[in-house]
Amino acid sequence: MRHIAIIGSGPAGYYAAEAALKHWGDEVAVDIFDQLPVPYGLIRSGVAPDHQSIKAVSRRYEATAQSANVRFIGNVSVGSDVSIAEMQSLYDAVVLATGAPHDRPLALPGEHLGNVFGSAAFVGWYNGHPQFADLKPDLSGETAVVIGMGNVALDVARILAKTRTEFDGSDIVAHALDTLDCSRIHKVVILGRRGPHQIMMTPKELGELGHLARACPRVDPGDLPDLGDDALLEPGLRKSVTHLRGFAAIPESHRADMAIELEFDFFASPVALQGDKQVTGVTVERTRVEAGRAVPTGETYTIPASLVVSCIGYQTSPIPGVPFDERAGRFANDEGRILPGLYCVGWARRGPSGTIGTNRPDGFGVIDKIVEDIGAGGGKQGRAGFDRLAAERKLDVVTFADWKLIEEAETKAAREGAPREKFVDVASMIAARRG
Repeated sequence: MRHIAIIGSGPAGYYAAEAALKHWGDEVAVDIFDQLPVPYGLIRSGVAPDHQSIKAVSRRYEATAQSANVRFIGNVSVGSDVSIAEMQSLYDAVVLATGAPHDRPLALPGEHLGNVFGSAAFVGWYNGHPQFADLKPDLSGETAVVIGMGNVALDVARILAKTRTEFDGSDIVAHALDTLDCSRIHKVVILGRRGPHQIMMTPKELGELGHLARACPRVDPGDLPDLGDDALLEPGLRKSVTHLRGFAAIPESHRADMAIELEFDFFASPVALQGDKQVTGVTVERTRVEAGRAVPTGETYTIPASLVVSCIGYQTSPIPGVPFDERAGRFANDEGRILPGLYCVGWARRGPSGTIGTNRPDGFGVIDKIVEDIGAGGGKQGRAGFDRLAAERKLDVVTFADWKLIEEAETKAAREGAPREKFVDVASMIAARRG
């Protein structure tokens, strides 16, 4: 019997567990650990609450989780409750699938002013992550600035612009919905250092901005390249740029009927945040694109801003005893191998790139490497050894059956039309598990 420990119950972790089952069948026991009492990581707390079709992938992970050879061990923090060295002594292979839960710092003057948030924090707030449930962003000002040109920036802008009715069917948490319902924001500026041909936004997510009840996107036609240049783009990006061209052609008479404007400000690199205690503006330097890179021009201007959300990327949390690449913001590894018996997968391996589906080949790839390394070996204590350790330390382990009780309680607590009302603190999750 091979004993595999996977640290992190998001997409990368469950795809790796699925791969282990497909390779070894009944000759493997997989324990999936998470520091929260609830599984699915990014699916639960990162995917936008109004994108329920994307969240539906969790049903595939549930099928893996309910295999007799796979066990969920929630409410256990690897690195503090149990060390990596202890895990390696118990399991034939330990796979870090911890994702990239922290924001990359802006590294700009004023980034620590009030009402300035990273996207991990802001997205975690409206998704009910226990770490960020008490964020309390102030939405009483008129202008929000979202820094970044990826899908997360689109999510943040869209969430800020939607009406309460437009959240029907979503699982946005009640505290965020009530705060957004009282928002006085009339303008959301989406800042990008480069131009329309360099965006990382996908067509589906970008197209959603054109169908909002009270908000209208704005693109300066002068920022768009020559139409013929679009032919050089790969198909997905070409579709996205077509959406931008459509936004640029929206008549001003239509914009006048909308309460919120979503303005794309291209060729704009933030250089400082202004304000005393609370942010009041973002100073921006105009850029031009040369060989795909943003080159500063020296021309600056300031955008008034009462809220700033930085969507410039994420980084992995270091774990004591695990080599870490500070510059890349992920574990130091060679194609998933960190140390003998220690591996990483997903964003913890490659950094925050790709889609949810990108983690499937990554998960299968790391299991291939474990197969190469341990061969027919195995035989460590595995889950029996961990259970003894957990009993000695009186760890309050949450099982997958416990999670199903938590899920049932969230479903029962849902407002009309919503799939669930998430518990936003660990104590409530534990209480629900206990009935």
